[in-house]
This record gives sequence, structure tokens and C-alpha cells, in this order.
Amino acid sequence: MTKVVFYKSGDSFWGFEEQGHTGFAESGEDILCAALSSMTMLIINAIEVAYASSVDYEIDDETTNVRVSVRSALSDYESDERKRYAISGLIMAYYYQLNDLVEEYYDYLEVEVIEKKFEDNN
Repeated sequence: MTKVVFYKSGDSFWGFEEQGHTGFAESGEDILCAALSSMTMLIINAIEVAYASSVDYEIDDETTNVRVSVRSALSDYESDERKRYAISGLIMAYYYQLNDLVEEYYDYLEVEVIEKKFEDNN
């Protein structure tokens, strides 16, 4: 099972962590794993390219653990309100998309959101 924990501070989503293999199918055949990987990279690339913002992320190919944090989703680090809103919105959209997937793949995917203060060494 893959567990994805989203982090937010107040109303702003600023990161997430994914842990574990979905176990839906064999490696290379796992459509759920492929979907998660694609959506994660879409979020990272969109924030880096479309919003010219730094994304701190780690991807451990062996364990499949992924950690993503974006300080520019928070007012303490980014003064442009529209940019903050857009970045946080992308991460929130991923959260809602995964919740939709949980309805069908509940044995393979768990999603939650927690309130967490951003720290520079997440």
C-alpha cells in the first residue's frame, strides 16, 4: 500500500510525502504506481517551470519514498499572493485527485492531510 500524507499550514498546502509500494500489480505493470509517479512529477515540473519556484524533493527509487516541499506556497517565503495560491492549488488538486483514486483503489492507496509547520529541513 502507498500512503500519501499532505502537509498544509493554515489554508495552504505546501508539500507531501509518499511511502510504500501500491502492490496493485507487478513492477512495470502497476498502473496505480505509474499514475502516482506521473502526477508527482507533473506537480514538481509545473511548480519549477510554470511558476519558476524551487521545489525541494527527494525520490528514493529503492523504497519508492518521495518527499516534496515547496516553501513558496507559504506567505513567510513568497510575497506574491497569486503565485502562492497557484502553487498551493496544484498540491491541493493532487490531494483531491488521489482522494478520487482511493474510492476505487482503497486496498492500495491511503491519503491524509495534516497540519504541519514548514521547517527548512523537512
